[in-house]
Amino acid sequence: MNPIRIAPSIIAADFSYLRAEVARVEQGGADMLHVDIMDGHFVPNITFGPAIVKTIKGLTKLPLDVHLMISRPRKFITSFCEAGAANITFHVETEDTIYTAIEEIRVFDCKAGLSVKPKTPLSAVRDHLGHIDRLLIMTVEPGFGGQKFMPEMLEKVKEAVELRRKGNYKFDIEVDGGLDKYTVWPAVRAGAEVIVAGTAVFGQVDAELAIREIRDGAKQALAHLQP
Repeated sequence: MNPIRIAPSIIAADFSYLRAEVARVEQGGADMLHVDIMDGHFVPNITFGPAIVKTIKGLTKLPLDVHLMISRPRKFITSFCEAGAANITFHVETEDTIYTAIEEIRVFDCKAGLSVKPKTPLSAVRDHLGHIDRLLIMTVEPGFGGQKFMPEMLEKVKEAVELRRKGNYKFDIEVDGGLDKYTVWPAVRAGAEVIVAGTAVFGQVDAELAIREIRDGAKQALAHLQP
């Protein structure tokens, strides 16, 4: 299992104080920033584009974990890589050719990830597991922050762990949706390694405390996994 990393989701930040919001999670111990990109078509919401990602990159030394919830990710891979993404994850349910999109991300020396919606089985990504760096399992329906964690998705996390073991793959396992100091425990027990948390971090007055509580919950879960 890879080390646990906490990725606060910038979508939950107060954008009227963006510099301060980024600074408080960076100083609070975040491992990366998760950046949700929505096009209003693939999901019923719109966020922002490469220009804002470039702005965020200029405010932090944290790597940017960019999650494309858009129908045609290949149209924007170049723009988001040039804006400063360290990792670009797109959905297997998109209209583009998956293998080609992964290769285009790698051209920019950027890590590539695939994501699956709650109703999508892992069989949809099976043929690509040897080519990705990250598998993002949505634990809510994508499109809006603040949704309730779907515990039934943890069976999919466990399945991903087993597929990785059998195939000797190197991808890490990320979960996104409803994660907080309570739900991180079962998520990590199931095999999650990258924890995306939006309102559970940015929605709290003390971001450092929020991150520490999530990390402590993850450590406790890992301790219970030890033989």
